[in-house]
Amino acid sequence: MSVERTTAAGGMETSYGFRKVGEGEKQPLVNDVFHKVANRYDLMNDLMSAGLHRLWKDAMVAWLNPPKKVGWKVLDVAGGTGDIAFRIVEASQRQAHATVLDINGSMLAVGRDRAEKHGLAANTNFVEANAEELPFEDGTFDAYTIAFGIRNVPRIEVALGEAYRVLKRGGRLLCLEFSEVDMPLLDKVYEAWSFNAIPKIGKAVTGEGEPYSYLVESIRKFPNQQNFAAMITRAGFDRVTFRNYSGGIAALHSGWKL
Repeated sequence: MSVERTTAAGGMETSYGFRKVGEGEKQPLVNDVFHKVANRYDLMNDLMSAGLHRLWKDAMVAWLNPPKKVGWKVLDVAGGTGDIAFRIVEASQRQAHATVLDINGSMLAVGRDRAEKHGLAANTNFVEANAEELPFEDGTFDAYTIAFGIRNVPRIEVALGEAYRVLKRGGRLLCLEFSEVDMPLLDKVYEAWSFNAIPKIGKAVTGEGEPYSYLVESIRKFPNQQNFAAMITRAGFDRVTFRNYSGGIAALHSGWKL
């Protein structure tokens, strides 16, 4: 695959998968993708990652290590179905409060239903808003998490700046995202699986293949680990580090507002 990843200098804002789009055109296209797949989103994550996304998310929450105290607040962005937020609340023994923010109402509807079903409505609230323009005061949250969502944000540097703004001093950013495979052979196998199998599975399960072609292409365009770490540092975060999972298929980036 000859398509180049975007760099720390940017480029995702006009990239809808491999297709170049105009300023302001990406967000409506991405919204349509998630309206189409919302009801089967978590099932498709299982199928696309062979269940590995659950282990990566558990590792994310373990590294966050939310305290078991009332009043600790996390903002989970692009987390409409509640997958990360619920894990964090449970890890805190239901002491933490999670605000789930997503630009997509269909995804949030799934999350609200799940929160009610699991008895977590008191520990969570759901907000429909844009990651590039968060409707919160400065210094509101103890942690900001985003899993497999940052690459769908057109202006990533703006979203990272907003993350920094709404965190308290001493607050932490954790971003889990698909990244660049750094193991010979695995990269070829993974690329073949991604481009050949995932859109077909998506069409079989959801009736829609095109959204999954976009998702696979967006993974391939996203900055690699080092370039994304540079973007987080540029947003003002300190002690920026990352951990690779499954040979770099996914990477978890951490940064602190000190």
